[in-house]
Amino acid sequence: MRNIIVVECISTGKNFIGDIINRGYNPVVLDLKNSDTEDGRKYAKHVEEEYKLIPHEFDMIYEKDTFEETVEEVKKFNPLLIVPGNERGVVLATRLSNELGLLGNSVENLDAMTLKNEMHNRLAERGLRSIRGKVVHSLDEALEFYDSENLSEVVLKPTYSAGSAGVRICLNREEMANSIKQLFEHVNYYGDKIEELLIQERINGIEYIVNTVSHKGKHRVTLVWKYNKIRTSEGAIVYDSCETVNELGLGEAEMIEYAYKVADALEIQYGPVHGEYMLDENGPVLIEVNCRPCGGGMPSEFLDRISGQHETDSILDSYLKPEAFHDKLYEKYKLYAHGTLKFFITPKNMMVRSSPIVNIDKKLKAFYSSSMINSTYQDMFFKKTEDLNTAAGYVFLVNEDKSAVDHDLNFLRSVERNAFSIILSDDDDYPELKDDDEYLSDILPIINEIEKHGTGLFVTDQHADGIATFQIRHDEINDVKGNFDFIIINLNRSLIDKNEAEKVRIILDAILNVKKGGFIFVPENTYQLMSSGRKGIEALIKVLDYTIELPPYTVRDMIIASR
Repeated sequence: MRNIIVVECISTGKNFIGDIINRGYNPVVLDLKNSDTEDGRKYAKHVEEEYKLIPHEFDMIYEKDTFEETVEEVKKFNPLLIVPGNERGVVLATRLSNELGLLGNSVENLDAMTLKNEMHNRLAERGLRSIRGKVVHSLDEALEFYDSENLSEVVLKPTYSAGSAGVRICLNREEMANSIKQLFEHVNYYGDKIEELLIQERINGIEYIVNTVSHKGKHRVTLVWKYNKIRTSEGAIVYDSCETVNELGLGEAEMIEYAYKVADALEIQYGPVHGEYMLDENGPVLIEVNCRPCGGGMPSEFLDRISGQHETDSILDSYLKPEAFHDKLYEKYKLYAHGTLKFFITPKNMMVRSSPIVNIDKKLKAFYSSSMINSTYQDMFFKKTEDLNTAAGYVFLVNEDKSAVDHDLNFLRSVERNAFSIILSDDDDYPELKDDDEYLSDILPIINEIEKHGTGLFVTDQHADGIATFQIRHDEINDVKGNFDFIIINLNRSLIDKNEAEKVRIILDAILNVKKGGFIFVPENTYQLMSSGRKGIEALIKVLDYTIELPPYTVRDMIIASR
């Protein structure tokens, strides 16, 4: 059985392993060396965790101290093909392919394929639109370039990195100077110290992804995405969402033609180009290319549902099945569903104890999967989001109906903005508990009024005498049979020792028992014991497509909802 080697197989590149096996080949992962620093070791740990997520068996080999030694190690496997599974794998995969006479791109183009300044230099040489910029090694160099070019807003980025790590948008000279001082003290995405920065004129427009694959210098589009990114107060660029472009709008066809010209200028012969482009009033311009699979850790089945193909399989076609590549070269661009990634932006450094979103995201109509799978943590540290790598996690949404995807995306944005503790919770301290009689005195008038009008369920920590409404404890919810005209939730003591994820599950289980047309009542004494407060309970109501009712003048500090 012939071997196919994937150099650093992480993120969406993990899909290579199953695709290689399905084609009758043996997958081999070539793991790269990392810098012997704390950040380098962190990145190595991240890669190791990614490998554990691959649901297939594969062989593993390791980069040696010298290129020559690595070549000898690779030769033992007599590979049919060597491909990069991640940005950091592009250089070694290309060098090895050239050394062993395998299909691939020329090493002479490596700088233009991997260095953010050199790719723009190449475009300028070929007469294509590029972004004005310069590589600087000091603040003085940056200030001199800024002044000489009469710049205003600029973008700073490491010449070699990924995932928006180290990228800053600076609105003026002072912001640029402060950011440069900070960045020269930072490391890039891979844990290597930043020793040079690219300063570029800022282009304001809409940012896109155009993913292509190539065979013998002919290129075809696999998928087009549109970004929504946000600038933080510190100037960092963080990902909010990324959504598929299912039909081309004004100017987008020209962008595709430009993307082909970029691939030609870089002399791409085989494999992928993950290109990021900006579209403004002057047309398309390259932000940067990455000659490897698109990131985001996208499952192959998620991509198949959207476009009937997934990128790693199409990449292998570009090398191994030229007939299949050419069959698709002139096919109409057609997507079968709408897809979106929602990235969660952590607003501050947090010591997290629970992730309640795990208990509710599956109730979204367009939910496909999520990177967040644990509802409980043992004081795990989450850093304030400043790039893709520090996003709290992400959710994949897909549906044939775009309105369903947009509805869920807007819901997640609303939760992120108004009730972040539903996503990640530090389970802060809560108000002191009251006497049992006080809790009942607040809720009994409501029960006495509404139980005349239907059959109700009272989920409570305090038993009430003299009412006809059926009463249960929170741990009896799953034993309840049937639905009710109204549900009143009076939980307090039972919530104190629960984390936010457990509270969310209890509340959801309770309100699911209401009939269509029925009502739900949640008093302040209950919702104030949620880290996310009133808005957190309201988020649970909205995820079930229930209605938050307008409160009457006579009822205070009470959530009223209906199904």
